Amino acid sequence: MSDEDKGIPARFAAFCAAVVRPLPGRIPANLVGFAIINGFTFGVDLSILTLTRSGFHWPLPVCVTLSYLIAFGLSFVLNRTFNFQSHAPVAGQTLRYAVAVGVNYLVFILGVGAGLGLIGVEYHLSRLLAGAGEAIFMYSVMRWVVFTDAQQGTRPTVATRKQPR
Repeated sequence: MSDEDKGIPARFAAFCAAVVRPLPGRIPANLVGFAIINGFTFGVDLSILTLTRSGFHWPLPVCVTLSYLIAFGLSFVLNRTFNFQSHAPVAGQTLRYAVAVGVNYLVFILGVGAGLGLIGVEYHLSRLLAGAGEAIFMYSVMRWVVFTDAQQGTRPTVATRKQPR
């Protein structure tokens, strides 16, 4: 069965594998997938943040929290379906993800993002700085804690390279 016959998740995985294949070292294909998905959801986060803060003039903590929750919910669904292609029971994954999101929220969103905003750093810039730290944290948690079935052989996570003859 070709990747096209397997649907969008298989095509997404094949694309990510193709991206890392020519790169040096053993870069996991799901790192590329995470970057694509979370780059998109970060854009959703910033769009909602801008709309609620600059458009509706809501308090910054409310805006940050709402945009964060929507973006991370979307990230979970997209990463589970397309990037890690997990088929494990969703309840355990959701619980582990919720704990990780809570820790991430306290440390990066409130600690770094809102903290920088409160000391005068423009809120988009403070959110970008917080986003860099949270990206590393959340990829690690998703790969090694939340979607553990992806590490148990249900889906290749590192693209193989053709060996020279």
